[in-house]
Amino acid sequence: MLANRRVCFIIGLLGLLIGLCSNSRVVAQEWAKKLFSQSHHDFGSVSRNAKAEHRFVLENSFEEDVHIASVRSSCGCTTPMATKTTLKSWEKGEIVASFNTRTFTGTKSAVITVVFDKPFYAEVQLTVGGTIRTDVSVEPGEIQFGDVEVGEKKTVDLRLSFMGRKGLEIVDVRGNAQAFEVRLDPPMYQPEGVTYRMHVSLKDTQVASKIIDEVVILTNDTNEKNREFSIPVTGRVRPPVTVTPESIALGDIKSGETRQQRFIVKGKKPFSIEWITCEDPRFEFQPPSGEKTVHVVPFRFRGGPKEEQAPGQIQGAEKIQGAEKIQGSEQVQQKVVILTSLGQEVETSVSARVLR
Repeated sequence: MLANRRVCFIIGLLGLLIGLCSNSRVVAQEWAKKLFSQSHHDFGSVSRNAKAEHRFVLENSFEEDVHIASVRSSCGCTTPMATKTTLKSWEKGEIVASFNTRTFTGTKSAVITVVFDKPFYAEVQLTVGGTIRTDVSVEPGEIQFGDVEVGEKKTVDLRLSFMGRKGLEIVDVRGNAQAFEVRLDPPMYQPEGVTYRMHVSLKDTQVASKIIDEVVILTNDTNEKNREFSIPVTGRVRPPVTVTPESIALGDIKSGETRQQRFIVKGKKPFSIEWITCEDPRFEFQPPSGEKTVHVVPFRFRGGPKEEQAPGQIQGAEKIQGAEKIQGSEQVQQKVVILTSLGQEVETSVSARVLR
């Protein structure tokens, strides 16, 4: 009887330990899941050769640096890539999932596993899926305007082919009417199907901005799931004056240390810099004088206290349980605004972490 009780006690203890270990693993993974605001994307119905990609954004809201060790996919139909492998507090990165529409067809799905090794080991699963159609082909697979000046009009020509489906036609094209004009040539019928020439023009009234959009093709397909598909639209309308880089990371700076850096302001015609503003007084800018098409602007940042805060805290950042504390750290994220004699305002952002 005593032996049986001992056996039961040991089995119960082992079960408790296994349960605790399992629960701790789940808790250990939770911090990594908090980095992502989204874990699934449906590409829907896409044509052969179309560019189909999705960007899963992650943001490090913790005090500790986060490092991505690897990214893998469960299916060759999707290729994942991390745009940035090390993220400091409040820095953002992206996991880009590209749907392979040239090699694969039919309904596909994939699990993307993002592996972190710092500050703790963790894995996060992201999922994607969609249907790559065999009866529709688009060349090129993306409407890419590239860099366009304000007031410039640009047109991209595409070839849309519907094969093996008699009577399948385009009945409508939908898109951002304020930004694009779409024109379809008359259909060209062949024994194996029908082909359209489509011309998409970026209007000259488009304001300076980055373009991430789509054009939706609506057909008379009797299958509701295949009735429409989209073609991505990308480009950038550049203002008369630009600043590069658009963001500057100064890295870790010790208290009392001074870090120097610069940015470049360019224009199509000569201009002068009227003033530069930044809310943080620890930044000092040295704008050049005179009118020219290119201005190199040096600046410096002196690491030191801006305001009192609790030791070991980065403003607004969360602490990962069990991680080593970074004593007296402060995350700096500032917007710099530059006004030119042309009346144009351009911006860049500067980030740093002050260690005390």
